[in-house]
Amino acid sequence: MNRLQSALLMTAIFLLVACSQNTQTGMPPLEPVSQKVDLNRYLGKWYEIARYENSFQKDCVAAMATYSMRPDGDIAVLNECRASNPEGGLRSAKGKAWVVDTSTNAKLKVSFFWPFSGDYWIIELGEQYEYAVVGHPNRKYLWILSRTPEMDEKTYQ
Repeated sequence: MNRLQSALLMTAIFLLVACSQNTQTGMPPLEPVSQKVDLNRYLGKWYEIARYENSFQKDCVAAMATYSMRPDGDIAVLNECRASNPEGGLRSAKGKAWVVDTSTNAKLKVSFFWPFSGDYWIIELGEQYEYAVVGHPNRKYLWILSRTPEMDEKTYQ
């Protein structure tokens, strides 16, 4: 193994370990919704109402996610946002998602570039699929999503 291969291997190992670490301690495990998610109802456009800040959405406003079924059974993901303000340039990222727990369809993996993927757990879902709360099992990511660009305060709370 040459130096470059060794460095790449060490970097990959570091990233895998870092991604699997739980940054929150003393909290109960994050649980996905208990009802089975109907993926066909979940597909479509979602508007981001709120999120925990993260580096990959830096300066993103008016964010949206659109999910559609791919021919192979996975889910196509299109994330879009405006740079810095609602009139800013459109930024987008395409990826794919796949179910990892078919008993609920609430635990998915999402990848925007191979071979890296992250957990996408649906932890709350409106009866009519009008809103969703999505998180990561280590609680470092969280999104509140709505089918409409605005959410009433009662539902938000």
